[in-house]
Amino acid sequence: MTAVQQAPSAGSPAPPAQAPPPARQGSAGSLRRAPGAPPTGARRLLPRTVAARVRTLTALSLVLLVVLLGAGWAAIANAREGVRVIGHDAGPQVVATGDLYFQLTDMDAQLANALLIGGAAGGGRDQALARYDDNRRKAGDALLKAAKLADETTEDNTARDVLDALGRYERLAGQALLLDRQSPHASGPPSQKVIDLYRQATDLMKLDLLPKAYNLTLDNGTLVRHTYEEKRSAVLAGRAWILVVGVALLVTLAGFQLYLAKRFRRLLNVPLALATLGTLVLVAAGTLMLSGQADHLRKAKEEGFDSILALSRTRAISNSANADETRFLLDPGRADAYEQVYLSKSQTVLYLKAGNLTQYNAAVQKGLSFEPGRAPFLGFLGTEANRPTESSEREAQMANVMNKTLSAYQKVQANDRQMRDRVRVGQRDEAVAARGTASADFAAYDRSLQELVNVHQKAFNEAVEDGDGGTSGWYAVLPVAGVVIALLVLAGVRPRLAEYRWSK
Repeated sequence: MTAVQQAPSAGSPAPPAQAPPPARQGSAGSLRRAPGAPPTGARRLLPRTVAARVRTLTALSLVLLVVLLGAGWAAIANAREGVRVIGHDAGPQVVATGDLYFQLTDMDAQLANALLIGGAAGGGRDQALARYDDNRRKAGDALLKAAKLADETTEDNTARDVLDALGRYERLAGQALLLDRQSPHASGPPSQKVIDLYRQATDLMKLDLLPKAYNLTLDNGTLVRHTYEEKRSAVLAGRAWILVVGVALLVTLAGFQLYLAKRFRRLLNVPLALATLGTLVLVAAGTLMLSGQADHLRKAKEEGFDSILALSRTRAISNSANADETRFLLDPGRADAYEQVYLSKSQTVLYLKAGNLTQYNAAVQKGLSFEPGRAPFLGFLGTEANRPTESSEREAQMANVMNKTLSAYQKVQANDRQMRDRVRVGQRDEAVAARGTASADFAAYDRSLQELVNVHQKAFNEAVEDGDGGTSGWYAVLPVAGVVIALLVLAGVRPRLAEYRWSK
């Protein structure tokens, strides 16, 4: 029989209240939060109401938009600075100072020509001296540009040292010319006193002036190289930031759209959709623009500046080698040394394996045909022949000019061989007289080198022009696009918040 529990009588005390059940433990022994208890830890940081969540997503979208605009602004500034330095400031000035090496070598070459010609009628002494004076003025201008470009004490000191050495060279050259006028010669080498003065001048040029001038060009070229590496890396980093932040903003806006559609039962929030579309267009356009700017910087540096500077040095070394032929005739006491130096300079310009000058000339005359990118020779011309180009039109143009240059180089080497053969059989005067034809062939070779320079100068100018135009208007596009996208986000959110407050 079941016992029936009776209610307590009015006079009896109430039973003790039953204690609440203990909180359940999880598998790890931690206490679970009882239903209705306040949130703890990280959960307190999360928005708990619809309005708070909408405001949080709005703030996150606007913050990401500001970061996106800031990354784009900084990347554009780096791109413009890179184009300015490489294309309009340091780059052209370095090329100008690179010509200093050529002008110095040509000064020494024309001095040797003037002394070799002597007082022979119609020999061209006046023309040689006029060219000497012209190169002296150009060298002075190039030194002034180099001094302005110098941004370190060592570079400034180098420019001053070159200027000082140039003054000493001109003093020795003037003494040699004056002494040669006092004892003119119609044939044969000048007097030993003149040769001794010229030796001092040309040794000063080769051992002091030219190395310092080349170091000055290298020092100034370092500024362009550092600017290129720094700014191009910054542009590519800016592009990466735009992609990462842009994708994060697109994901946030898309999630925002889905949340509003689910919570407020709206199929599409038109302002928010337009903001998402605008962000997508801005990110895509910015990425393409920065990719283009990085490519313009690369073309200006690698396909333009580097080749122009290398070919400028090629012209200078070729001209110095041509002057060594004159020195070979002018100073018989150093003829063997000048012949060896001529071989060394020739192999610097175009390297073919050879033990002596005769073997080198024979290798050059066998043929210098090549396929673009697969030249069978090295040296400056080998590097130029193997330099890759993206444009098939420019590649064909380069191949045509390069073949012309190589053909002219073969003539220069053939003339050198004939001159030395005449000297060896005792026909020195005939060798000196043949320098007229040889000079014309060398001038044709030098013009072909200048054509190569012009091809790269055109590529350089085009890259700089494209770089200038690539960022045109973007300083206006970014703030306008940012304001429009921000207003669209706010326009999409405000009605939903108002609707939420009205429904409450």
